[in-house]
Amino acid sequence: MTFGTLVCAYTPLMGQAIPRMPDGKPNMTGVWAGPGFRFVEGKKYPEINIGAGGIANNLPPFVPGGEEIFNLKLTGDVKNDNPQLLCYPHGMPRVALSAHAQQFIQGPTHLAILFENDHIYRAIPLDGRPHPTDPAILDPWGTGGTYMGNAVGRWEGDTLVVDTIGLRRWWLDARNHMHSDVLQLIERFTMTSDTKMKYELTLDDPKIFTRPYTNTWEMRMMPDWELEEFVCEDNNKDVELIKFLEKEKESSK
Repeated sequence: MTFGTLVCAYTPLMGQAIPRMPDGKPNMTGVWAGPGFRFVEGKKYPEINIGAGGIANNLPPFVPGGEEIFNLKLTGDVKNDNPQLLCYPHGMPRVALSAHAQQFIQGPTHLAILFENDHIYRAIPLDGRPHPTDPAILDPWGTGGTYMGNAVGRWEGDTLVVDTIGLRRWWLDARNHMHSDVLQLIERFTMTSDTKMKYELTLDDPKIFTRPYTNTWEMRMMPDWELEEFVCEDNNKDVELIKFLEKEKESSK
């Protein structure tokens, strides 16, 4: 895949018009702060938005049995209740909603999104191709899909529309809400200035909701941010906490 050396090296200047690719499409290249942050006018850097990135407000009605899928039943087993503490991937869309930086690297054929959280990425084709139909691609391990799914992009004017399917049943957000294995994500990225972008996320999950659910956030470019190394597997303090809590639970019996 081709991203282009000049595109990767380009840094938009604050206060200027929306930067554009040679073909005229908006150039989203840069490091962005997304839905997990709160932006306060007059402050240079955003704040972590405690409780942001959740899917809980103005939900559509549930289909029969949908609420049981949506609300995770906690068991006291960390692998069931929060496997991310054991370094399992956050997956989509949870990783995109987190309070970690995202670096967009846009080329003529693909958009790469590098997530600081989970050291994971997406490589999204921009040519409007359809999703593959081969189950070996959409569900290579027989788990109902993958953590990040299969994403394809297309342009609607100056808005980049990203369509994702092939997601395994997994965490929807950080509030113990789940999605099913038939979830379809539709994301719309629209730059409103050189440093601001509207991010619209639509969830279409017929095993849970009677109709699609849509929410919108603002993203802001952080020209002096760089992604920091994030290695959950190394020096994972959560594992030590889990061991302590399990020991305490056993001793209380």
